[in-house]
Amino acid sequence: MFINHTNHSSKYWSDEQLVAARQYGDIIDMPFPCIDPLASTKDIARLAQDYAGRIIALHPTAVLCQGEFIYCHALVERLLAVGITVLAATSERVVEESYHDGVNEKTVNFRFVQFREYCR
Repeated sequence: MFINHTNHSSKYWSDEQLVAARQYGDIIDMPFPCIDPLASTKDIARLAQDYAGRIIALHPTAVLCQGEFIYCHALVERLLAVGITVLAATSERVVEESYHDGVNEKTVNFRFVQFREYCR
């Protein structure tokens, strides 16, 4: 099982990203929690512990974890400690700019490249 623990539902992923994720098993979306910017470090640690318990109970092969940095760090440490592979998606940033009728438009797209394991 591959758990997608991000703010980005797998239903919007490219075919390339879906194929790469399915190498780990069926994809399960576990939406990223809403992190209060006023939360204390202790609050974040408790939230990470709660989600770590939920994730560990599912016995995933791998977890994609990307989002708020302090929460991710706390969660990744807990998952790695029990031997779960934790991943981040890497992408190529593609920028297109145009200027017409006095308006400068910038479109940024991200193209999936690969999953990269968090360091142990």
